[in-house]
Amino acid sequence: MASPSTTPVRNAPMAATITLSVLGVVLLIVAVVYFTQTASALPSFFPGHTAGSAHHHVTHGFAALIVGLLSFAGAWFSSGTRSATPRG
Repeated sequence: MASPSTTPVRNAPMAATITLSVLGVVLLIVAVVYFTQTASALPSFFPGHTAGSAHHHVTHGFAALIVGLLSFAGAWFSSGTRSATPRG
């Protein structure tokens, strides 16, 4: 009796891993912008942009940082492989 094939299979398509990685990089850059720029210096399309304000949006920065790190974690988990052996 032949044993079943144990060829590794990806957990998710390569496109999902790449998309999550790129999203993570973009969100980390956004977090740095929120931490280093005042509300008046933020690009106008960023939430929290207020002309003439000297306020830093630290909470926006932490939110972008956390979601960026979660994106990297998702990319890491989706890049793994699993065994294709049948269960039972």
